[in-house]
Amino acid sequence: MTVLIVGGSGLLGSELVRRAVSTGRRPAATFHSRPGGHEGADWHHLDLRDPLRLETVLDAVAPTTVINASSGEADWAVTAEGGIRLARASAERGIRVVHVSSDAVFSGRGRARYDESCLPDPLTPYGAAKAAAETAVRLLCPGAAVARTSLIIGNRRSAHERLVHELADGTRQGALFTDDVRCPVHVEDLAAALWEIAGSDAAGVFHLAGPDALSRHELGRLIARRDGLDPTRLPSALRADTKLPGGLDVRLDSRATQRKLDTRLRGAREFLNESSGPRTPSRGPADGSAS
Repeated sequence: MTVLIVGGSGLLGSELVRRAVSTGRRPAATFHSRPGGHEGADWHHLDLRDPLRLETVLDAVAPTTVINASSGEADWAVTAEGGIRLARASAERGIRVVHVSSDAVFSGRGRARYDESCLPDPLTPYGAAKAAAETAVRLLCPGAAVARTSLIIGNRRSAHERLVHELADGTRQGALFTDDVRCPVHVEDLAAALWEIAGSDAAGVFHLAGPDALSRHELGRLIARRDGLDPTRLPSALRADTKLPGGLDVRLDSRATQRKLDTRLRGAREFLNESSGPRTPSRGPADGSAS
């Protein structure tokens, strides 16, 4: 299996690359600004807005599988049109697609939890772009896997972890919302699950989030305790009191997907326990059995 990791220099993409390299593989990966830090990968510059460059990269790598872990945030040309362009080019070449989507495709209105059967109803430009991309992927690539995830937490490397440190240190203004609820997932668990899915013939929608539903403030306090910071220094607020768009309480129900995976998706209360050590990979990147 020759795999191209699109967005390989980001938080998730870097972990996907790291896992592959640690098992003796040499994946191909793309970057937009600068290559990732793993010398064991073949790096290719790619701007998903550039169709000719995309064709060049796909022809050079000739992958059997593409994992799209890119993040253009609310940039429609990258997140929506770029994802659609990648899906179309992959379909023309018979390349398997694993597309990473987001819980931002949901509004958080009228449902306690969102399982894999729920249809997108986004409230934000980012959510709309993600919804458009995943819909196109499923239409153009019937054998593709669309994996929706939630807040991604790393080993002190994610945006939310950096925010917690800056707020606790007083180097940044702001607050963590007590009414903004998500189901955080550890980047190592997410990457392991994506490799498992990529190595199988599994198709359809998968939810890859942790089982713990936490507010951003609750999550911040867990991060602070793990890192030896004072949780009481984290300011709190209600997002409902702001004009920020997007769903407040969006809980991905990953139980159906979890039953198909060997990789266990831990909850934030477990993986942020200060006594827990690094995760031991349960299997190699291409030995998945999801179905």
